[in-house]
Amino acid sequence: MHTRRHILATGLVTSLLAACSTMPSSADRPPIVFVHGNGDSAALWQTTIWRFETNGWPRDRLIALDQPMPLARDNDNVPQAGRSSPAESMAFLQGEVDRVLKATGASKVILIGNSRGGNTIRNYVQNGGGASKVSQVVLGGNPAHGIWAIPGFNEQSEFSSLSTFILRLNAPKGPNGDEVTPGVKWLTLRSDNNDKFAQPDGVWIGAPGKPTNVPYDGPALKGATNQVLQRVDHRETSFSPAAFAATWQFLTGAPPKSMDIAPESALTLDGRVTGFGLSSTDPASGQFTNNLPLVGAQVAVYATDPITGVRRGDAVHRKTVGTDGRWGPFASQPGTAYEFEVIAPGYATTHIYRSPFPRSSSVVNLRPDRILPADRDAQAIVILTRPRGYFDAQRDTMRFDGQTVLPGVPPRGAGVSSSKIKLDNGAQRAIKGEFNGERVTGLTWPAAQGHMTLLELTY
Repeated sequence: MHTRRHILATGLVTSLLAACSTMPSSADRPPIVFVHGNGDSAALWQTTIWRFETNGWPRDRLIALDQPMPLARDNDNVPQAGRSSPAESMAFLQGEVDRVLKATGASKVILIGNSRGGNTIRNYVQNGGGASKVSQVVLGGNPAHGIWAIPGFNEQSEFSSLSTFILRLNAPKGPNGDEVTPGVKWLTLRSDNNDKFAQPDGVWIGAPGKPTNVPYDGPALKGATNQVLQRVDHRETSFSPAAFAATWQFLTGAPPKSMDIAPESALTLDGRVTGFGLSSTDPASGQFTNNLPLVGAQVAVYATDPITGVRRGDAVHRKTVGTDGRWGPFASQPGTAYEFEVIAPGYATTHIYRSPFPRSSSVVNLRPDRILPADRDAQAIVILTRPRGYFDAQRDTMRFDGQTVLPGVPPRGAGVSSSKIKLDNGAQRAIKGEFNGERVTGLTWPAAQGHMTLLELTY
């Protein structure tokens, strides 16, 4: 896990046949549809898809979805603006699977889901007709038995073991009383004890010291092949090299030929620009993620010096985002680090820095951020973020602007995926983030003029 892996991604159903590919399609490999978790996006599957491609799975049969409203309701029985119910999430997946089957001519798909995406998959297979359209399912970090089982504590959240939704999902099925739908092959992947949402203590649900009544093996399901991955965090149950190796073995019956990603000589990058919704009751603090296109956003891409973060000349790509939300395609150079500048009304001008891309990807999703009221006294704001995993102070080697103790990262446990530094000096300078061998360097920008910096880790 501490070795940097190179990797690749594919597109959404809407770009299923548009992704540039160096590998032919193959009827021997069924389509794989990837379903992200609560509040996440298709972009998190980027490294997983790169690993599949490197091992020969055709790019046009790897489809990562963007659920429009990825956050679950607080209470499944109460409609909530900007959030989705299990039924709505299932209906979205139903439509996407049907589109994939039609586009590829395949008879069945494989579904791979992380976290909440796993319950969407289970609901679809059990209650949405998916049993006849799905051959295999892989669930990473799926809160199969909820995140808590506390009487009187938000019992109708879809993350409560006591909710009607979870109880129905886990009702005995088939002659053996399994929790999974018969006729489909199932694999669950879980952490030994490092998944923030499978903890006997309520620290990650805001109730430290209070028993959740959900054990470490909460993601395991009767009737499935249940596998434990050592020390992985909640997101790494799907997005880590270990998760890929276990998934490939389950799907093919053999280990992957390579865990290192084969680089490409010609790269095309693309993705979607999305934003944040705002709570009508408290717009300042009530923003929430969605995967709706941020129409009108302006994207500029700059090649940068990987040591200093300084731009190497003028923008190499510019685009105003249309109704499809896409900011590309962009023909990038191998081995080149890039800055993605996103300008949109109501947002900070966000400067996103990434380490060089080894392969093409159509899920390089961009999301501008807002300067929160508590940060308006800062001269510069820099966030180091790891979308495909969390920071673990006991496990990982990390450095942020020279600090080995990252602001906001607890000394124990893996439950935080970003760290923020507020600077009291507005002079522009290089700032670096490091994580287990990956290094991202950017520049600070003046917060007083509505700018902020995001150092985004790939691995």
